[in-house]
Amino acid sequence: MRADNSRHIVAAAHNRHEYTRAKAIQALREIDAAGTAVTFDTVARAAGVSRSWLYTQPDLRAEIERLRADRQRASTDRVPARQRASDASLLRRLEAANERNRRLAEENRQLRDQLARALGDLRAARLQSPPVPDARRQGRRSTRGATPIREKPATG
Repeated sequence: MRADNSRHIVAAAHNRHEYTRAKAIQALREIDAAGTAVTFDTVARAAGVSRSWLYTQPDLRAEIERLRADRQRASTDRVPARQRASDASLLRRLEAANERNRRLAEENRQLRDQLARALGDLRAARLQSPPVPDARRQGRRSTRGATPIREKPATG
């Protein structure tokens, strides 16, 4: 009678199954990280498995469908799922931006106050000093930069 080697066959089939799953998972991660379209066909080709086998694996099937749906919803977003910002990260960035806006608004208010004081001081200084006579205001023409009039020589 022959020895029962079925346990070795079962173990080999289990190992082959796990190796195939590992290849499919790795291919799925690489495709997503590359930012290319995640489809059953692209994953099957990259992993060297059949599409029908992928459909029989519930977790892989669900992940492929999820990534495919995510890509379709955000077709302009080419960031892989692992690199997308979390809600907490986005909230922290928003808080930082709001804080920066508050600081800048306060700085603007201080600069406006400084400008108003400087313009007020300038106006007060002008009111306290005697006016400088301006030749144009007194009806005289300014001769600065004027061309001298040449008289014609007398002929005759």
